[in-house]
Amino acid sequence: MGSTDTPEDERRSDLEIARDASPRPIANVAADLGLGPDDVEARGEGVAKLTLDAVRSATAAGSDDGGSDDGGSDDGGDNDGRTVLVTGMTPTPKGEGKTVTTVGLGQALSSLGERAVVATREPSLGPVFGIKGGAAGGGRSQVLPMESINLHFTGDIHALSAAHGLLSAALDNHLHQGNELGIDPRRVHWPRALDVNDRALREVVVGLGGTTGGVPREDRFVITAASELMAVLGLASDLDDLKARVGRIVVADDADGEAVTAADLGVAGAVTALLRDAFRPNLVQTIEGVPAFVHGGPFANIAHGTNTLVADRVAESLGDYLVTEAGFGADLGAEKFVHVLARQGIAPDAAVVVASVRALKRQGLDQWPADYDRLAETDPEAARAGVDNLAKHARIVESMGVPPVVAINVFPDDDEAELAAVEEALAERSIPVARSRVFELGGEGGIDLAEAVRDAAERESTVSPLYDLEDTVREKIATLAREVYGAADVEYVDGAADEIDRIEAAGLGDLPICVSKTPYSLSDDPSLTGVPEGWTLTVREVSPSAGAGFLVVKTADVMTLPGLPAEPAAEGIDVVDGEITGLF
Repeated sequence: MGSTDTPEDERRSDLEIARDASPRPIANVAADLGLGPDDVEARGEGVAKLTLDAVRSATAAGSDDGGSDDGGSDDGGDNDGRTVLVTGMTPTPKGEGKTVTTVGLGQALSSLGERAVVATREPSLGPVFGIKGGAAGGGRSQVLPMESINLHFTGDIHALSAAHGLLSAALDNHLHQGNELGIDPRRVHWPRALDVNDRALREVVVGLGGTTGGVPREDRFVITAASELMAVLGLASDLDDLKARVGRIVVADDADGEAVTAADLGVAGAVTALLRDAFRPNLVQTIEGVPAFVHGGPFANIAHGTNTLVADRVAESLGDYLVTEAGFGADLGAEKFVHVLARQGIAPDAAVVVASVRALKRQGLDQWPADYDRLAETDPEAARAGVDNLAKHARIVESMGVPPVVAINVFPDDDEAELAAVEEALAERSIPVARSRVFELGGEGGIDLAEAVRDAAERESTVSPLYDLEDTVREKIATLAREVYGAADVEYVDGAADEIDRIEAAGLGDLPICVSKTPYSLSDDPSLTGVPEGWTLTVREVSPSAGAGFLVVKTADVMTLPGLPAEPAAEGIDVVDGEITGLF
């Protein structure tokens, strides 16, 4: 069985462990990074936002010898510190512990004497109250204050929802006030947004209030993490760049099919004003006092799936090691990190591919079981069979020039025979692996992993994107389909091919690709496990996210507004005697 060195913590919830922690004053955490009192603005106990001057100073220092525009550099694109990207194998819907591993690895590197900085995404309320739970880590590897981070935090996501709503309101007001730009109400691309899972709002009709209620039209909602505005915030380098990106957002087409932008509506400045404070990175700490930036939160199956570029740049500049994460598996988050983020100077020196016995068994079985009971059964052969999927994810990051290290996120009830079977299978493939017990033991449980990662990061590496920006849109999609997902062919349906032609005619064909597909299979069919072969990637929509600076390629039937499960986590969350309970 797995380690049981901390049986008391195994019986205690993440929330209880977080409440018993003794966080350091946030000013002391900032001082570890060379930040003084004038560089941070306290936002409650244990939380601070960096000032704009501090952001400018840190990013300017870090960009002096930064990476190249094409995403490749002789030293992996590193500025001052080394960057470690935490990604994973194909996960189950409950997640396999990338944030836990990110936090724990940062703590382990700190224990080895390195000045480590952790960077993660802000939790979305959708998963918090849905099936996946919070995103502040867990056990002895959390970022604090856990309750605040998982709920309202510094209000960044609320600001994004408000800014998104302002742009929606300006658009409908323009239609109501005479429509000087000639917007075609049937060709409005900009949806509405909210930060909860609500399937009833996926498709709606607005403007039904008579002559004073606006122009009736079909509309839809997306979850805030899926908004292009979230991607814009995540990729902006400074406030001027943020405003320029907001202005480029295509909100609709006019009657002639020409794009209408946020700048055309005259509200790019107002939207930026609502996002000014949200642009500033949030500084917190791990449960062991390691500095952590928690900032931004785009989903990787819909957008690029990383925390903000500005937080990574600050952290890389101020630390020896930046440990940052990308959403879902290497086929989504890590691929986009290399093809989108690395082209802006943040290129990883090593990648950690997180696996769990649970996910390995899920990928080793012929099909997804009806519930998790089957995955709880001891089955070393299923775990071994699932290594094919894990190895594919390791090879994905390796194919892009990033050395991989597999981290087996050990759960307390994992069987030793299963763990040994996985390690043996990885050794046969010559893939470095370390067990991680950071959930149970904090940094101490990640020392082996930290040493393996440090060895990998110190080797010379060259990040190499799989496609050039000058390739055609179809060539880029085909490259990802073949080299990353393992597809044999690509099929374009529902007018997607025509959309590509229009995008290239508009001069947007040189943007990177952001594929929106299921995270639960390497293919676009969540029921296909392992490493599917001989299948065809189905592309049903291609659209420009001109503000974010990439093209969104939607496959199969990906939802941009998730629904709640039959038993949502919200049913177990309560307030008792003034204290929140059930948050995990």
